[in-house]
Order: sequence, then structure tokens, then C-alpha cells
Amino acid sequence: MDFFVRSGQPGSFKTGCLILGVFADGKLDERGQQIDKASKGLLRELGRRGDLPKEPGGTLMVTDPRGLAAHRLLLVGCGKPAAFSIKSLRSATTAAAVELAAVGAADAISLLSCKDVDAYTIARHGGEALAGAFYRFDLLKTGTKRPAPKLKRFGMMVDSTTDRRHAKRGLEHASAIAAGSAAARELANLPANHCTPTHLANFARKLAAGDKAMKVKILGEAEMRKLKMGSLLSVTAGAVEPAKLIVLEYKGKGAKSSAPVALVGKGVTFDTGGICLKPPPGMDEMKFDMGGAAGVLGTMTAIAQLRPPINVVAIIPACENMPSGTATRPGDVVRSMSGKTIEILNTDAEGRLILCDALTYARRYKPAAVVDVATLTGACVIALGHHLTGLMSKDDKLAAELLAAGEQAQDRAWRMPVEEDYNKELRSNFADFANVAGREGGAVTAACFLSRFTEGLSWAHLDIAGTAWRSGRAKGATGRPVGLLVQFLLSRAGTG
Repeated sequence: MDFFVRSGQPGSFKTGCLILGVFADGKLDERGQQIDKASKGLLRELGRRGDLPKEPGGTLMVTDPRGLAAHRLLLVGCGKPAAFSIKSLRSATTAAAVELAAVGAADAISLLSCKDVDAYTIARHGGEALAGAFYRFDLLKTGTKRPAPKLKRFGMMVDSTTDRRHAKRGLEHASAIAAGSAAARELANLPANHCTPTHLANFARKLAAGDKAMKVKILGEAEMRKLKMGSLLSVTAGAVEPAKLIVLEYKGKGAKSSAPVALVGKGVTFDTGGICLKPPPGMDEMKFDMGGAAGVLGTMTAIAQLRPPINVVAIIPACENMPSGTATRPGDVVRSMSGKTIEILNTDAEGRLILCDALTYARRYKPAAVVDVATLTGACVIALGHHLTGLMSKDDKLAAELLAAGEQAQDRAWRMPVEEDYNKELRSNFADFANVAGREGGAVTAACFLSRFTEGLSWAHLDIAGTAWRSGRAKGATGRPVGLLVQFLLSRAGTG
């Protein structure tokens, strides 16, 4: 999508479609008044007839609107003025995108605005919402496919030269975040016979190819054995598909030799549960268990486009968790790269087993901060549902940064505890500790397990089990938490 900025009188904009928000009380904002004046009272006339959309997300398409240079005028319901927020603006833009996808407009200009919100924020969220709504996954379909939207250019109206500069920057960020989110969604939506650990490794190779700021290293199982990654290798023991440890480094111009931020993404490309086999209903969705890896690679896709002055290293342990005669059994004890021994009581608690070795590997970069991202626990879905990502950290400053980034990106997280009382529940009679505790507080005890490998590090854990994908008729990856992570890195770099 080509994004642009326009200023001037909206009635004179020559475009395939103008998008205007209308409120439930029938009152027109400044831009609505300008359109109504240019169209000789069209909006007031529609209001008298009762045709203006009143409910949030409702739409009315007016073709060849009188007095306007635009071929179409798309009116979008915005609800009550006092309740209209950036979240509402994203929803209104998404509703507009659905209508735009069904018409032949090659370009459109949004007049949507939000009171007391700066031009950068409006442009960024409008651009992100539009691009996200246009995402399609039909790579593997051979029959009739949904026609691709004809819209190629999307503009945002601004009122001043200063706003133009800020809006342009917002759209640049929107474009990169949308590209990163689309990359994450595509990786996660691919079935496990297509998106293997090798496929993830090849994606990282392609991303780094020809980019002097990026370099990639792929470790195979033999190299992992030399590093004594017994915990990670225990998960892949039953699989035929070889595991990979993907290390993708970005060196930002001007960042010099400053310590990098390490992003560690769980990449279980299919999770059967291993010997502790999952029940068949819904097991197809376990292709999404590499959502953390997809989110981290999507974030690196956006960073490669934005080029912020910061150093980042992405570390992705990628494997399958399969049952077989060589699979790890409940009760087995393995030695992690850190030297700590783990009693595996449940082979379906495998994400933490690959992450702990990846976290230990991250230490060699002496990172300024480490953030791991994982579809880790069903318990987090029970706790927070599908709206908020679970955030666990002992570092208050890092936790505050991530929470603020989530708010700014509209990709929100909620902080949960990492307390010693929970940590004690991981005790084992046969190893240093077990990989699971009781059913209660499962998201927290999973984070406590990871915390045992992050002593001395500024570390945070993001549990995206409830936010990485949707089920039901709208089944598919969401691209989260690319927005949160990109905002976190931009804020750290001083450019966001």
C-alpha cells in the first residue's frame, strides 16, 4: 500500500473515495461541515432522511456525490463523540476498508480524525488498520479466490505543515509495522507441513540477504549438542524434522557497540503435546504454536524497513514436538545449557524447555534487555482471554516500558506476578526443579520457570497464547505482538 498525506479543502480532493466519520448525535465536525458545504447540504439532507449511519462501524456509500471532486463519499458511523478514541478510529478505518475492498476505487483519502490526538498517532493507526484489514491468506487455494482489493493508495488529511510532517512519519511507521504484522501472520497461518523449522530459518536468511545491517546464523542439532542444549533437544527428540536455532542480528546505524536488545521467540512449528498427547479437537491450531517466532521475525521485518539506531538480536529456537519411540517421556530428567537439571513431568509444557536454552544462549550478547515471546500457556488465556497479552517481569522499569509501548501501539499487555511463592511449586525430588507445577496459576509458574534462567538479566516474558491467533470462523493469526515490540524498540532508540 502506498500511503500519502493531503491538505486543503476536502471537497476539492480528486480521489476514488473520501472517508468521513459521522457521529450518533448528528452533529458534524469541522471536516464534516466542509464536506456538507461543498456538497450543498448533502449530509444534512441524508440526516433528515435518517440515512446517516449511527452505530459504530455502520457505513453508507454515496456514489458521485454532488459538489465533490471525489467519485465516492463513504460515511462511517463513529458512535458518540465523547467515546471516540484511537481504538474507535482503528475500528472505523477497518469498517471503511471492508467497503473499499468491494469497490473499484484505486485510491482513497481518510478525513477521520480524533479530538486532542496528534497527527502522527492518527496517521499511524489509520494506516495500520487499513493495511491490516486488507490482509489476505490464500497462498494455498487453487480454486476461486477472493479478488484482491483494487485500492493501491491511501491518504490521510492534515490541517497544517507541522501536521503533514508528523503524519508522514506516522504513515512510514504504519507501513513498516503493517509489513511486519503481515509477515508474522503469513508465517503463522502456513500449515506445519509448509512452515517447518527450516522454513523459518530460510525466512531469516532471506530477510538478512543483501542487508549490511543484518546478519544471520543458523545452528543445527549437532551444534546444539556441542552447546549442551539438552532441554531444547529433549523437545525435538521425537521429531523427524530437524530443529534449528535461528540467530538474526540487526546493527543500527549510530548505535555503535551498544548492548543489543534480545528478542527470543518460541518456534514450535507444530505441537502435538509429545507423549502427553493433546486431545484431537482444536489440535490443527497448534500450527500457531510458533506465534512467538513469527512475531519476532515480523518485528525484525519492520525494523529492517525503519532502520532505527538500536542493536537487536533475535533468537528463535524452532522445532516440532512429536510423539514417537524416541520422544522424551514424562519423568525424564534433562540437563539444560545452563547446567541446571529439569524433571519433565509434562511433555506438553515444551515451550519453556526450548526457551530456557535460548535465553541462556542470549547471555553471550550481554544484552541490555531480553524479551521472550511465546504462545506459552492455556492458563494465560483463562486469565486474560483474547484481548490482552500476559506480561511477567521482575524488572519494574522494563515492564513499564513494555506496558507503555502496548498502550501506544494499541497492542496492550497486562502485568502478572512473578513471585517466589509460585516459584516454590516447581520443586522436584529428582532434579533441580520440574517443568510444571500445579494447574493453578499456570501462566505465572511458567514465567517463574523461565526466570530461573534469567538471573542478572533485565528480562520480561510475553505470553501471547490468547492474542496470537483467533479461532472460529475468523480463524487465523493476528500478527500480535509486532506492534508492541516495534514500538518498544522505537522508544528505546528515541525515534518513536
